[in-house]
Amino acid sequence: MLKEMENSSSSNTSTFLDSEFRYTLFPLFYGIVFVLGLSTNVYVLYVLRHLRDARAMSEVRIYMTNLTVADLLFVTALPFWIGYYARRGNWVYGDAMCRITASLFFINTYCSILFLAVISVNRYWAVTRPLEAAKSDHWRRGVCVSVGIWACTLSATIPYLVQPGIHVDGNVSRCLEGYHNETRKTRLAVAATHFVIIALFFVVFLLVVVCNVLIARALLTQPLIKERSIVQGTSGGGSSKIQPSGTKRRAVRMLCAVITVFAVCFLPHHVVQGPWALVVLHLADGWSQSTRQRLNDAHQVTIMLMGLNCLLDPVVYCFATRKFRLYVISHFGRFSRGKGCQKTVTTNISMANQNQSIPSNESDKDPPKILVDSSLPLPKTNTPVTE
Repeated sequence: MLKEMENSSSSNTSTFLDSEFRYTLFPLFYGIVFVLGLSTNVYVLYVLRHLRDARAMSEVRIYMTNLTVADLLFVTALPFWIGYYARRGNWVYGDAMCRITASLFFINTYCSILFLAVISVNRYWAVTRPLEAAKSDHWRRGVCVSVGIWACTLSATIPYLVQPGIHVDGNVSRCLEGYHNETRKTRLAVAATHFVIIALFFVVFLLVVVCNVLIARALLTQPLIKERSIVQGTSGGGSSKIQPSGTKRRAVRMLCAVITVFAVCFLPHHVVQGPWALVVLHLADGWSQSTRQRLNDAHQVTIMLMGLNCLLDPVVYCFATRKFRLYVISHFGRFSRGKGCQKTVTTNISMANQNQSIPSNESDKDPPKILVDSSLPLPKTNTPVTE
């Protein structure tokens, strides 16, 4: 994958086959991603920091925080790639910076894939076993899983950090591009790395699809009830799997958001990556020059699409946890009323949770929305509908 930013060459010559449109499109696209990605992900960290006492979402909040950090690492490297493409593929920042920024691209891509996968598993568990999820505190598991993901991803980048990243092509220094003149042994090693990464991606993608299909099946087979009446059916400690309608809607939205991120950002790249690697490394014959050019152009577009994940991840957060969404809505509501500079943000998160934990005979009525100061700690709750 780190070698994915190289372009293919002709099977008959060692000429570097380029995609000219990227020198215009990429600086513009990455510039927009840098501005929006930096602002949105910094704001996400701000929100997660203010939700630190919400124990019911502690595990998924850990995953969201780590995913946000990975997105910010990618965003900080974008100015270098903007300069690289603005100079028509000439790297002027030194070999060490080439390896570091390319590694950050790799880290962001695969940390995002893995953290989205564990968020899907976490939401599957919350939907199919809501009482266990509500009564359990699995922040230690969240920390252990996060450490494992970072360890695996960082370990995978070590070989690339210790190898030269710049390849000179004529009078141009290319960063992790231009491997068409390498020995066959080197090209075979690069191809093997590509296909191992592709295989691992589809294993994780299959896990995400299975989890989300099971979530959808559970939502379709469980009866709908009003959100406030769930307490009446489970306050006695039963194991009923009846889900409140609001919880089901949020789970469906999260399911769609995760699948969308995979389908838009990651799936196209890993579909194109295999044949592209064979072409660029001269390991497959019989490809016409026009086919090579189209395949290379498609590969460049998929690289660009992967950069969208740092903008789409916050959308997943909004659908993954109810508290996160309520906080953001309330916060921007205050800004729209000209109260955004005040010290605290007024929100109905805390009282909404209290209302859901109080049994009521009027289950067909919506609970009143009472505004409270969000600077106060959020109350703990044993109901599964707070997330």
